[in-house]
Amino acid sequence: MGIMSKILGGGGNRSVDDYVELDLDDFAEAHAETGMQVHIAEIGDQGDVIPIKDAVYDGDFVIADITRHSTSDRTIEHIIDELRQVAREVDGDIVQKGDDQIIVTPTGVSISREKL
Repeated sequence: MGIMSKILGGGGNRSVDDYVELDLDDFAEAHAETGMQVHIAEIGDQGDVIPIKDAVYDGDFVIADITRHSTSDRTIEHIIDELRQVAREVDGDIVQKGDDQIIVTPTGVSISREKL
């Protein structure tokens, strides 16, 4: 299974050990130019939203696991509303992928709603 399949694939409990670091010679140069990072986060409670918001405000991309919540849970509804407002404020984007992930992007990055 490829790294993007692991990042964007099915839910379940993931840990840092589930992600494989790939050797990319040009990564350091590309990162220096854009300054953007992709963060993987887990939302267990309202407090987990703060570092996600900070990352998006700082210009980073966040993929957040919400498997600990039901999509009908009022807490996750409130969290999604907060993250939606952050995406609007920075002119970024937000989508919910299935019942297990939320993807939030920074300024100028939009998420296609069509699968490849």
